[in-house]
Amino acid sequence: MSGAATGIAGTSRYDHDRDGLADVLARVADRTGTSLPSYRVDQLWQGMYRDLVAPEDLTTLPKAIRPELAAALPAALVEDTRSVGDAGQTVKWLFRLSDGSLVETVLMHYNQRSTVCVSTQAGCAMACGFCATGQMGFDRHLTTGEIVEQVVRAQVEAGDRRVSNVVFMGMGEPLANYDRTWAAVERLQGDLGLSARHLTVSTVGIVPGIRRMATEALPVNLAVSLHAADDELRDELVPINRRYPLEALAEACAEHVATTGRRLSFEWALIHNVNDRLQDAARLADYARPLGAHVNLIPLNPTPGWPTRGSSPERVRAFAAEVSARGGNATVRRTRGTDIDAACGQLRADRAGRGNAGAVAVAPPRGKLRPG
Repeated sequence: MSGAATGIAGTSRYDHDRDGLADVLARVADRTGTSLPSYRVDQLWQGMYRDLVAPEDLTTLPKAIRPELAAALPAALVEDTRSVGDAGQTVKWLFRLSDGSLVETVLMHYNQRSTVCVSTQAGCAMACGFCATGQMGFDRHLTTGEIVEQVVRAQVEAGDRRVSNVVFMGMGEPLANYDRTWAAVERLQGDLGLSARHLTVSTVGIVPGIRRMATEALPVNLAVSLHAADDELRDELVPINRRYPLEALAEACAEHVATTGRRLSFEWALIHNVNDRLQDAARLADYARPLGAHVNLIPLNPTPGWPTRGSSPERVRAFAAEVSARGGNATVRRTRGTDIDAACGQLRADRAGRGNAGAVAVAPPRGKLRPG
């Protein structure tokens, strides 16, 4: 799929649902003086959303209108870098947008499924110091079409190993770009045909957004990037906690679970001597257990500018055992894509010449991280 520079109202092809595509076709018909019966809308929608074919390559449509369609429905993403790791099981893209912004998308193959991790913003304003994206600052929100097209590109790559799960865990904070993110959720479910129950929206803890999600019709999963279960430490690791502390976050999560009946998960990046001690595990279990939350544990990926490292396998095992012993439900996730900088923001940092930790000067979070 190729990228063009302009489109109707500055939009890209996957900003349009079926009704939007009908409007585009009507404009193309007017410009070309072509009579286009209504079934052409169905052909265009089927080609783009189910067959995953670029408009200019849709042989079911008249050849005379395809160049106009290509101009009216440009691709949002131009591949800047593509990396393959884990013996072909992980693919990561760095995509360039029409304004030059860079975003990342990761496709991960598992035994019975493929999962794509999509970005919702170029950069991020949440300023989590251990996150490579958080060190970059915020560029802009992605459009609905830019989000959806990441899934389309991943599905084209996956081929017969179809994408069955989408996680909104890439660059950016999805709930800070709520309207476009939720429109993408609706597009993925209604147009691409993915099950809402296989869509997971992640957040660092934007409480109003979590409450708003609970009122939506589609029952998607909620994942919270927790990383600490006491306010003092979480204030340092996840600065938004100063605005929405743990008690308020727990109340919003409980409301979401009660209203939607969907799974709640907590993400916990294990950082050596910071949040991987037994007392941290005890606090996590006490916090997660009343909410019925499942905890995903993963050692911190190497992050340029961050003054510490991920936990050792021994500490990871001890931490997980302590969570379980206290009645928590935890899974240690296998790190994917470290050989291709697949953690959020790493590939973009490397592309910008900031991939070497010795070449950056990023301060750690405010306050003094407590020693182990």
